[in-house]
Order: sequence, then C-alpha cells, then structure tokens
Amino acid sequence: MRLRYAINVTIDGCVHHEAGLPPDEESMAFWTDEVASARALLYGRRTYELMESAWRRPATGEWPEWMGEREIRFAEVIDATPKHVVSSTLTAPDWRAELVTGDLRQSVAGLKAAGAGHLLLGGVRLPLALADWGLIDDYVFVVHPVLAGHGPTLLSGLRDRVSLDPVDQRQFRSGAMALHYVPAAG
Repeated sequence: MRLRYAINVTIDGCVHHEAGLPPDEESMAFWTDEVASARALLYGRRTYELMESAWRRPATGEWPEWMGEREIRFAEVIDATPKHVVSSTLTAPDWRAELVTGDLRQSVAGLKAAGAGHLLLGGVRLPLALADWGLIDDYVFVVHPVLAGHGPTLLSGLRDRVSLDPVDQRQFRSGAMALHYVPAAG
C-alpha cells in the first residue's frame, strides 16, 4: 500500500487548517474524492481529534445544520473510512479507528505492506517523522493563493532535502492548485 500525504497549504507554507481559502464546491469535491479513494486514513492524535470533532456523525444520526450538501458528502465518506491513529495518550479511539502501537516506523511500514491501494496521511507532526524515514510515497498539496504570515509550516524541521518529481496538477477556479508529487528516483 502506498502512503499518500495530502494537505492544504498556503503559498508561504502555512498548514494551519484555517489559513487557506474557505472550502468551496470544487475543493470539497476534491477532498471527498481523496478520502473516498483511500483504503484507510492515518492521523496523529491531534488531527484525528480535529477531524472527529468536525466530521463524525453525531449520535442523533442527524448532521449539524451548518453542513450543506457538499459538507455532508465529505462527512459521510470520512465518517465511514477506517482510521489508524498514532497516539501515546489515547487508549481506545472509537471513530472507526484503531491505535497504532509499537515502534512507529515499523508499524507504519507494516500498514503499508498490508495490501493494495493507498493509506491517506494527514496532519503536521506525524508526516514530518514519516518523511524523514522516507516512508511517504506520494505528496499532494492543495496550495492556496494566500500568504498567512504565521502558523505551522509544511514539514518544518525536515532533516534532509527530499527532491520530488511532479505527477499531476489541477487548478481550481478559486486559484488554488492541487499538486501531486512523488519522491525523485535516486
């Protein structure tokens, strides 16, 4: 299984979830397709809890009033997708999730060896460790035409340079661009 890191990022590299453009029909459809194409999701605790608080189906079974049709489509897809969570503080994640235990590097390599398709990775800190170990097979950045000027930045602290080869790109009407890369050979 391939490990695919996908995240929104501003032109100046900020990856805070509120730094880019507000979601529109096109970007929500893109992210819905990204999640739907994954066999499972891989998150650290913070990202898992952030996503769960926004996208988990409420106990009532009814989606919140703030959600429109595009948000409900995304929520239904992410809610149903299996999840793997890396955490030293969670003991029993329950949003269709299982805890990643043991040595992180070996555990993620084991997940990758478990089948075909891809594992969709999100977040900020966990991807840094996995990139440092060369475990990420695909990078998908949705680059927003915004300068945030502050906030956490993409893969800040990466030990070694990672050269990337472009695979695909898609421009959205909003001016955002989805850029897909793979690590350069050799």
